[in-house]
Amino acid sequence: MKDKTTEIFRDAPVPKAVISNVIPSIISMIMVLVYNLADTFFIGQTKDAYMVAAVSVATPAFLLFMAVGMLFGIGGTSLISRTLGEGKMDRAKNASSFCFWTGLCIGLIAMVVIFIFASPVSMAIGASQETVGYASQYLRIVSTAIPFLIISNSFSNIIRAEGNAQVAMMGMIVGNLINIILDPVMILGFGWDVAGAAIATVLGNVFAAGFYIWHLLSKKATLSIHPKYYLAGNGIAAGVFAIGIPASLNSILMSLSNIIVNNIMSDYGDMAVAGLGVAMKVNMIVVMLLIGLGTGIQPILGYCFGAGSKDRYLAVMKFSMILAFAISAVMTVVCYCGADPLVHAFLEDADAFTYGMSFARIYIYSGPVIGIMFVFINAIQSTGAALPALILSISRQGLIYLPVLFLLRRVFDSATMLAAAQPITDYLTTALSVVLLFTYKKYFPNQNQIKKTK
Repeated sequence: MKDKTTEIFRDAPVPKAVISNVIPSIISMIMVLVYNLADTFFIGQTKDAYMVAAVSVATPAFLLFMAVGMLFGIGGTSLISRTLGEGKMDRAKNASSFCFWTGLCIGLIAMVVIFIFASPVSMAIGASQETVGYASQYLRIVSTAIPFLIISNSFSNIIRAEGNAQVAMMGMIVGNLINIILDPVMILGFGWDVAGAAIATVLGNVFAAGFYIWHLLSKKATLSIHPKYYLAGNGIAAGVFAIGIPASLNSILMSLSNIIVNNIMSDYGDMAVAGLGVAMKVNMIVVMLLIGLGTGIQPILGYCFGAGSKDRYLAVMKFSMILAFAISAVMTVVCYCGADPLVHAFLEDADAFTYGMSFARIYIYSGPVIGIMFVFINAIQSTGAALPALILSISRQGLIYLPVLFLLRRVFDSATMLAAAQPITDYLTTALSVVLLFTYKKYFPNQNQIKKTK
Protein backbone atom coordinates (compact mmCIF):
# COMPACT_ATOMS: atom_id res chain seq x y z
CA MET A 1 0.00 0.00 0.00
CA LYS A 2 1.30 3.44 -0.91
CA ASP A 3 1.60 5.38 2.36
CA LYS A 4 1.16 9.12 2.73
CA THR A 5 4.89 9.71 3.14
CA THR A 6 5.70 8.05 -0.18
CA GLU A 7 2.79 9.69 -1.97
CA ILE A 8 3.76 13.23 -0.96
CA PHE A 9 7.53 13.12 -0.57
CA ARG A 10 8.44 10.86 -3.49
CA ASP A 11 5.67 10.96 -6.09
CA ALA A 12 3.91 14.35 -5.91
CA PRO A 13 5.05 17.14 -8.28
CA VAL A 14 7.66 19.33 -6.56
CA PRO A 15 5.45 22.47 -6.26
CA LYS A 16 2.60 20.39 -4.81
CA ALA A 17 4.91 18.52 -2.42
CA VAL A 18 6.47 21.76 -1.17
CA ILE A 19 3.25 23.75 -0.91
CA SER A 20 1.32 20.92 0.78
CA ASN A 21 3.97 20.81 3.51
CA VAL A 22 4.87 24.47 3.69
CA ILE A 23 1.33 25.88 4.03
CA PRO A 24 0.43 23.87 7.18
CA SER A 25 3.87 24.65 8.60
CA ILE A 26 3.48 28.38 7.94
CA ILE A 27 -0.05 28.36 9.40
CA SER A 28 1.39 26.69 12.51
CA MET A 29 4.03 29.39 12.78
CA ILE A 30 1.40 32.10 12.27
CA MET A 31 -0.52 30.64 15.19
CA VAL A 32 2.66 30.64 17.30
CA LEU A 33 3.23 34.24 16.24
CA VAL A 34 -0.32 35.32 17.08
CA TYR A 35 -0.03 33.57 20.43
CA ASN A 36 3.25 35.40 21.19
CA LEU A 37 1.80 38.72 20.09
CA ALA A 38 -1.41 38.11 22.05
CA ASP A 39 0.44 37.77 25.37
CA THR A 40 2.23 41.08 24.85
CA PHE A 41 -0.84 42.80 23.37
CA PHE A 42 -3.19 41.99 26.22
CA ILE A 43 -0.53 42.68 28.85
CA GLY A 44 -0.06 46.00 27.06
CA GLN A 45 -3.77 46.77 27.56
CA THR A 46 -3.09 47.00 31.31
CA LYS A 47 -1.17 50.23 30.43
CA ASP A 48 1.67 49.01 32.66
CA ALA A 49 4.95 49.09 30.69
CA TYR A 50 6.71 47.29 33.56
CA MET A 51 4.52 44.24 32.94
CA VAL A 52 5.41 44.38 29.23
CA ALA A 53 9.09 44.61 30.16
CA ALA A 54 8.73 41.67 32.58
CA VAL A 55 7.19 39.39 29.93
CA SER A 56 9.92 40.50 27.50
CA VAL A 57 12.56 39.62 30.08
CA ALA A 58 10.98 36.20 30.70
CA THR A 59 10.98 35.36 26.97
CA PRO A 60 14.63 34.15 26.89
CA ALA A 61 13.90 31.58 29.62
CA PHE A 62 10.88 30.41 27.63
CA LEU A 63 13.15 30.01 24.60
CA LEU A 64 15.39 27.73 26.65
CA PHE A 65 12.44 25.42 27.29
CA MET A 66 11.60 25.48 23.59
CA ALA A 67 15.22 24.64 22.74
CA VAL A 68 14.78 21.16 24.22
CA GLY A 69 11.70 20.67 22.06
CA MET A 70 13.75 21.89 19.10
CA LEU A 71 16.48 19.36 19.92
CA PHE A 72 14.09 16.42 19.63
CA GLY A 73 11.84 18.02 17.01
CA ILE A 74 14.47 18.99 14.44
CA GLY A 75 16.85 16.14 15.30
CA GLY A 76 14.04 13.60 15.25
CA THR A 77 12.57 14.94 12.01
CA SER A 78 15.95 14.80 10.24
CA LEU A 79 16.62 11.21 11.33
CA ILE A 80 13.05 9.95 10.82
CA SER A 81 12.60 11.47 7.34
CA ARG A 82 15.91 10.00 6.14
CA THR A 83 15.03 6.66 7.74
CA LEU A 84 11.62 6.58 6.05
CA GLY A 85 13.35 7.40 2.76
CA GLU A 86 15.49 4.31 3.32
CA GLY A 87 12.34 2.24 4.02
CA LYS A 88 13.21 1.44 7.68
CA MET A 89 9.84 1.79 9.43
CA ASP A 90 10.72 0.21 12.79
CA ARG A 91 13.79 2.41 13.14
CA ALA A 92 11.59 5.47 12.56
CA LYS A 93 9.32 4.30 15.41
CA ASN A 94 12.38 3.78 17.63
CA ALA A 95 13.36 7.38 16.99
CA SER A 96 9.90 8.85 17.66
CA SER A 97 9.51 6.88 20.92
CA PHE A 98 13.01 7.95 22.01
CA CYS A 99 12.20 11.60 21.37
CA PHE A 100 8.93 11.44 23.32
CA TRP A 101 10.10 9.71 26.50
CA THR A 102 13.51 11.35 26.76
CA GLY A 103 12.00 14.78 26.15
CA LEU A 104 9.31 14.14 28.77
CA CYS A 105 11.90 13.20 31.43
CA ILE A 106 13.98 16.31 30.73
CA GLY A 107 10.83 18.42 30.90
CA LEU A 108 9.87 17.10 34.33
CA ILE A 109 13.33 17.86 35.72
CA ALA A 110 13.33 21.38 34.22
CA MET A 111 9.84 22.02 35.61
CA VAL A 112 11.00 21.40 39.18
CA VAL A 113 14.20 23.46 38.82
CA ILE A 114 12.53 26.54 37.29
CA PHE A 115 9.61 26.45 39.73
CA ILE A 116 11.97 26.50 42.71
CA PHE A 117 14.45 29.05 41.36
CA ALA A 118 12.12 31.39 39.40
CA SER A 119 13.22 34.57 41.23
CA PRO A 120 17.02 34.17 40.88
CA VAL A 121 16.54 33.05 37.28
CA SER A 122 14.52 36.21 36.57
CA MET A 123 17.25 38.43 38.02
CA ALA A 124 19.91 36.55 36.05
CA ILE A 125 18.13 37.09 32.73
CA GLY A 126 17.77 40.84 33.14
CA ALA A 127 14.82 41.62 35.42
CA SER A 128 15.10 44.87 37.40
CA GLN A 129 13.80 45.51 40.90
CA GLU A 130 10.62 46.90 39.29
CA THR A 131 10.02 43.86 37.05
CA VAL A 132 11.44 40.87 38.96
CA GLY A 133 8.16 40.21 40.77
CA TYR A 134 6.15 40.00 37.56
CA ALA A 135 8.86 38.03 35.70
CA SER A 136 9.30 35.42 38.44
CA GLN A 137 5.53 35.01 38.80
CA TYR A 138 5.24 34.41 35.05
CA LEU A 139 8.12 31.90 35.01
CA ARG A 140 6.91 29.97 38.05
CA ILE A 141 3.49 29.39 36.51
CA VAL A 142 4.81 28.66 33.00
CA SER A 143 7.30 26.14 34.42
CA THR A 144 4.42 23.74 35.09
CA ALA A 145 3.91 23.47 31.32
CA ILE A 146 7.53 22.67 30.40
CA PRO A 147 6.95 18.91 29.82
CA PHE A 148 3.95 19.70 27.60
CA LEU A 149 5.84 22.50 25.85
CA ILE A 150 8.67 20.10 24.95
CA ILE A 151 6.26 17.45 23.65
CA SER A 152 4.22 19.92 21.58
CA ASN A 153 7.31 21.58 20.10
CA SER A 154 8.95 18.24 19.35
CA PHE A 155 6.02 16.55 17.67
CA SER A 156 4.78 19.59 15.77
CA ASN A 157 7.94 18.90 13.75
CA ILE A 158 8.25 15.11 13.98
CA ILE A 159 4.71 14.41 12.77
CA ARG A 160 5.58 16.26 9.54
CA ALA A 161 8.23 13.59 8.91
CA GLU A 162 5.49 10.97 8.43
CA GLY A 163 3.71 13.17 5.87
CA ASN A 164 0.99 14.40 8.26
CA ALA A 165 1.65 18.12 7.96
CA GLN A 166 -2.04 18.93 8.52
CA VAL A 167 -2.10 17.01 11.81
CA ALA A 168 1.02 18.88 12.93
CA MET A 169 -0.70 22.13 12.01
CA MET A 170 -3.91 21.26 13.86
CA GLY A 171 -2.04 20.58 17.09
CA MET A 172 -0.47 24.02 16.95
CA ILE A 173 -3.80 25.64 16.11
CA VAL A 174 -5.58 23.90 19.01
CA GLY A 175 -2.95 24.92 21.56
CA ASN A 176 -2.52 28.47 20.36
CA LEU A 177 -6.24 29.18 19.90
CA ILE A 178 -6.86 28.13 23.49
CA ASN A 179 -4.07 30.45 24.61
CA ILE A 180 -5.32 33.37 22.50
CA ILE A 181 -8.93 32.96 23.66
CA LEU A 182 -7.95 32.69 27.32
CA ASP A 183 -5.50 35.65 27.26
CA PRO A 184 -8.11 38.46 27.32
CA VAL A 185 -10.35 36.49 29.67
CA MET A 186 -7.64 35.89 32.26
CA ILE A 187 -5.52 39.02 31.83
CA LEU A 188 -8.29 41.61 31.51
CA GLY A 189 -11.53 39.84 32.42
CA PHE A 190 -10.30 38.21 35.65
CA GLY A 191 -7.68 40.92 36.24
CA TRP A 192 -4.92 38.33 36.70
CA ASP A 193 -2.44 40.36 34.60
CA VAL A 194 0.90 38.54 34.12
CA ALA A 195 -0.37 35.45 35.97
CA GLY A 196 -3.30 35.27 33.56
CA ALA A 197 -0.96 35.29 30.56
CA ALA A 198 1.09 32.50 32.13
CA ILE A 199 -1.95 30.33 32.92
CA ALA A 200 -3.25 30.72 29.36
CA THR A 201 0.18 29.63 28.08
CA VAL A 202 0.13 26.56 30.32
CA LEU A 203 -3.32 25.43 29.20
CA GLY A 204 -2.50 26.01 25.52
CA ASN A 205 0.55 23.76 25.71
CA VAL A 206 -1.29 21.08 27.66
CA PHE A 207 -3.99 20.83 24.98
CA ALA A 208 -1.47 20.90 22.10
CA ALA A 209 0.58 18.09 23.65
CA GLY A 210 -2.61 16.13 24.36
CA PHE A 211 -3.66 16.44 20.70
CA TYR A 212 -0.35 15.05 19.45
CA ILE A 213 -0.41 12.19 21.95
CA TRP A 214 -3.96 11.32 20.86
CA HIS A 215 -2.83 11.20 17.21
CA LEU A 216 0.28 9.11 17.95
CA LEU A 217 -1.80 6.58 19.86
CA SER A 218 -4.33 6.31 17.03
CA LYS A 219 -4.22 3.94 14.07
CA LYS A 220 -3.73 6.87 11.69
CA ALA A 221 -0.17 7.45 12.87
CA THR A 222 2.81 5.96 11.05
CA LEU A 223 5.11 6.69 13.98
CA SER A 224 4.73 5.53 17.57
CA ILE A 225 5.47 6.62 21.13
CA HIS A 226 4.84 3.16 22.62
CA PRO A 227 7.52 2.33 25.23
CA LYS A 228 8.24 -0.99 23.46
CA TYR A 229 9.80 0.96 20.59
CA TYR A 230 12.01 3.03 22.87
CA LEU A 231 15.65 2.66 21.81
CA ALA A 232 18.56 4.97 22.49
CA GLY A 233 21.29 2.75 21.07
CA ASN A 234 21.97 1.56 17.53
CA GLY A 235 22.59 5.13 16.42
CA ILE A 236 19.14 6.46 17.43
CA ALA A 237 20.24 8.89 20.14
CA ALA A 238 23.35 9.82 18.16
CA GLY A 239 21.29 10.45 15.03
CA VAL A 240 18.81 12.68 16.85
CA PHE A 241 21.47 14.61 18.78
CA ALA A 242 23.78 15.08 15.78
CA ILE A 243 21.29 17.51 14.23
CA GLY A 244 19.11 18.23 17.27
CA ILE A 245 21.90 19.67 19.41
CA PRO A 246 23.03 22.19 16.76
CA ALA A 247 19.38 23.14 16.16
CA SER A 248 18.71 23.57 19.87
CA LEU A 249 21.96 25.47 20.30
CA ASN A 250 20.52 28.11 18.01
CA SER A 251 17.53 28.52 20.35
CA ILE A 252 19.76 28.42 23.43
CA LEU A 253 22.10 31.01 21.99
CA MET A 254 19.09 33.09 20.94
CA SER A 255 17.95 32.96 24.54
CA LEU A 256 21.40 33.80 25.91
CA SER A 257 21.90 36.60 23.39
CA ASN A 258 18.50 38.03 24.36
CA ILE A 259 19.53 37.87 28.01
CA ILE A 260 22.77 39.70 27.19
CA VAL A 261 21.11 42.36 25.03
CA ASN A 262 18.37 42.84 27.67
CA ASN A 263 21.03 43.38 30.33
CA ILE A 264 22.91 45.83 28.10
CA MET A 265 19.71 47.57 27.04
CA SER A 266 18.66 47.95 30.68
CA ASP A 267 21.41 50.58 30.95
CA TYR A 268 19.12 52.76 28.84
CA GLY A 269 16.10 52.08 31.09
CA ASP A 270 13.12 49.72 31.34
CA MET A 271 11.35 51.53 28.50
CA ALA A 272 14.20 50.59 26.15
CA VAL A 273 13.84 46.95 27.23
CA ALA A 274 10.08 47.11 26.64
CA GLY A 275 10.63 48.68 23.20
CA LEU A 276 13.17 46.03 22.25
CA GLY A 277 10.83 43.23 23.31
CA VAL A 278 8.02 44.61 21.14
CA ALA A 279 10.39 45.19 18.18
CA MET A 280 11.48 41.54 18.38
CA LYS A 281 7.85 40.48 18.25
CA VAL A 282 7.17 42.65 15.19
CA ASN A 283 10.22 41.12 13.51
CA MET A 284 8.84 37.69 14.38
CA ILE A 285 6.07 38.28 11.83
CA VAL A 286 8.65 37.79 9.07
CA VAL A 287 10.86 35.31 10.89
CA MET A 288 8.08 32.89 11.89
CA LEU A 289 6.66 32.72 8.37
CA LEU A 290 10.08 31.83 6.99
CA ILE A 291 10.85 29.38 9.77
CA GLY A 292 7.57 27.73 8.77
CA LEU A 293 8.76 27.48 5.19
CA GLY A 294 12.11 26.02 6.25
CA THR A 295 10.67 23.42 8.62
CA GLY A 296 8.05 22.54 6.01
CA ILE A 297 10.61 21.56 3.38
CA GLN A 298 13.02 19.78 5.70
CA PRO A 299 11.15 16.43 5.81
CA ILE A 300 10.93 16.38 1.99
CA LEU A 301 14.63 17.11 1.62
CA GLY A 302 15.49 14.50 4.24
CA TYR A 303 13.35 11.88 2.50
CA CYS A 304 14.97 12.67 -0.87
CA PHE A 305 18.41 12.46 0.71
CA GLY A 306 17.66 9.10 2.33
CA ALA A 307 16.13 7.76 -0.89
CA GLY A 308 19.08 8.96 -2.99
CA SER A 309 16.96 11.26 -5.20
CA LYS A 310 19.40 14.03 -6.10
CA ASP A 311 17.37 15.61 -8.90
CA ARG A 312 14.28 15.89 -6.71
CA TYR A 313 16.35 17.22 -3.80
CA LEU A 314 17.74 20.02 -5.97
CA ALA A 315 14.33 20.76 -7.52
CA VAL A 316 12.80 21.16 -4.06
CA MET A 317 15.67 23.48 -3.08
CA LYS A 318 15.23 25.67 -6.17
CA PHE A 319 11.47 26.05 -5.79
CA SER A 320 11.81 26.72 -2.05
CA MET A 321 14.40 29.46 -2.56
CA ILE A 322 12.16 31.30 -5.04
CA LEU A 323 9.21 31.01 -2.66
CA ALA A 324 11.31 32.16 0.31
CA PHE A 325 12.58 35.24 -1.49
CA ALA A 326 9.05 36.22 -2.60
CA ILE A 327 7.65 35.90 0.95
CA SER A 328 10.65 37.76 2.40
CA ALA A 329 10.30 40.69 0.01
CA VAL A 330 6.55 41.12 0.56
CA MET A 331 6.68 40.80 4.36
CA THR A 332 9.64 43.16 4.67
CA VAL A 333 7.66 45.92 2.98
CA VAL A 334 4.53 45.16 5.03
CA CYS A 335 6.35 45.19 8.38
CA TYR A 336 8.45 48.26 7.61
CA CYS A 337 5.50 50.33 6.46
CA GLY A 338 3.24 48.97 9.20
CA ALA A 339 5.70 49.36 12.07
CA ASP A 340 3.87 52.37 13.56
CA PRO A 341 0.46 50.71 14.17
CA LEU A 342 2.09 47.39 15.10
CA VAL A 343 4.28 48.90 17.82
CA HIS A 344 1.49 51.23 18.96
CA ALA A 345 -0.75 48.20 19.53
CA PHE A 346 1.58 47.04 22.32
CA LEU A 347 2.99 50.21 23.82
CA GLU A 348 1.30 53.39 25.06
CA ASP A 349 4.24 54.93 26.90
CA ALA A 350 5.83 57.58 24.63
CA ASP A 351 9.44 56.67 25.43
CA ALA A 352 8.83 52.94 25.02
CA PHE A 353 7.00 53.57 21.74
CA THR A 354 9.87 55.66 20.36
CA TYR A 355 12.34 52.89 21.16
CA GLY A 356 10.03 50.22 19.77
CA MET A 357 9.50 52.01 16.44
CA SER A 358 13.20 52.62 15.93
CA PHE A 359 14.17 49.05 16.85
CA ALA A 360 11.40 47.45 14.77
CA ARG A 361 12.47 49.18 11.55
CA ILE A 362 16.11 48.28 12.15
CA TYR A 363 15.32 44.61 12.80
CA ILE A 364 13.33 44.30 9.57
CA TYR A 365 16.39 45.20 7.47
CA SER A 366 17.32 41.49 7.45
CA GLY A 367 13.98 40.59 5.84
CA PRO A 368 15.19 40.30 2.21
CA VAL A 369 17.72 37.56 2.98
CA ILE A 370 16.36 35.76 6.00
CA GLY A 371 14.15 33.43 3.95
CA ILE A 372 17.13 32.19 1.91
CA MET A 373 19.03 31.69 5.17
CA PHE A 374 16.33 29.42 6.65
CA VAL A 375 16.09 27.37 3.43
CA PHE A 376 19.84 26.72 3.47
CA ILE A 377 19.90 25.96 7.19
CA ASN A 378 17.10 23.38 6.86
CA ALA A 379 18.68 21.91 3.73
CA ILE A 380 21.87 21.31 5.70
CA GLN A 381 19.97 19.83 8.65
CA SER A 382 18.01 17.51 6.34
CA THR A 383 21.18 15.69 5.28
CA GLY A 384 22.27 14.89 8.83
CA ALA A 385 25.48 16.88 8.34
CA ALA A 386 26.37 17.61 11.95
CA LEU A 387 29.44 19.82 11.50
CA PRO A 388 28.01 22.53 9.21
CA ALA A 389 24.73 22.46 11.15
CA LEU A 390 26.73 23.08 14.32
CA ILE A 391 28.72 25.89 12.70
CA LEU A 392 25.53 27.68 11.64
CA SER A 393 23.85 27.17 14.99
CA ILE A 394 26.65 28.72 17.01
CA SER A 395 27.12 31.53 14.49
CA ARG A 396 23.78 33.31 14.11
CA GLN A 397 23.16 34.05 17.79
CA GLY A 398 26.66 33.48 19.16
CA LEU A 399 29.85 33.33 17.14
CA ILE A 400 28.79 36.18 14.85
CA TYR A 401 26.07 38.00 16.79
CA LEU A 402 27.86 38.57 20.12
CA PRO A 403 31.07 40.04 18.64
CA VAL A 404 28.94 42.31 16.42
CA LEU A 405 26.83 43.34 19.44
CA PHE A 406 29.84 44.15 21.63
CA LEU A 407 31.62 45.95 18.78
CA LEU A 408 28.61 48.20 18.19
CA ARG A 409 28.32 48.83 21.92
CA ARG A 410 31.97 49.83 22.13
CA VAL A 411 32.00 52.01 19.02
CA PHE A 412 28.61 53.75 19.27
CA ASP A 413 27.25 53.18 22.82
CA SER A 414 23.75 53.73 21.43
CA ALA A 415 20.56 51.75 22.05
CA THR A 416 19.58 52.17 18.40
CA MET A 417 22.89 50.83 17.12
CA LEU A 418 22.67 47.83 19.47
CA ALA A 419 19.50 46.79 17.63
CA ALA A 420 21.44 46.85 14.34
CA ALA A 421 23.51 43.88 15.52
CA GLN A 422 20.77 41.41 14.50
CA PRO A 423 20.30 42.39 10.83
CA ILE A 424 24.09 42.66 10.36
CA THR A 425 24.42 39.16 11.80
CA ASP A 426 21.65 37.78 9.58
CA TYR A 427 23.39 38.95 6.41
CA LEU A 428 26.69 37.44 7.55
CA THR A 429 25.00 34.15 8.55
CA THR A 430 23.19 33.93 5.20
CA ALA A 431 26.51 34.26 3.40
CA LEU A 432 28.01 31.57 5.65
CA SER A 433 25.10 29.17 5.02
CA VAL A 434 25.52 29.55 1.25
CA VAL A 435 29.24 28.81 1.54
CA LEU A 436 28.63 25.74 3.73
CA LEU A 437 25.96 24.27 1.45
CA PHE A 438 27.94 24.78 -1.73
CA THR A 439 31.07 23.26 -0.19
CA TYR A 440 29.09 20.16 0.89
CA LYS A 441 31.72 17.77 -0.50
CA LYS A 442 34.03 18.88 2.28
CA TYR A 443 31.48 19.04 5.10
CA PHE A 444 28.86 16.46 4.11
CA PRO A 445 30.39 12.99 4.42
CA ASN A 446 27.06 11.39 3.51
CA GLN A 447 26.50 13.44 0.37
CA ASN A 448 27.66 10.56 -1.80
CA GLN A 449 24.46 8.80 -0.76
CA ILE A 450 22.59 11.13 -3.09
CA LYS A 451 22.62 9.54 -6.49
CA LYS A 452 21.15 10.76 -9.69
CA THR A 453 17.53 9.64 -10.07
CA LYS A 454 17.15 7.46 -13.06
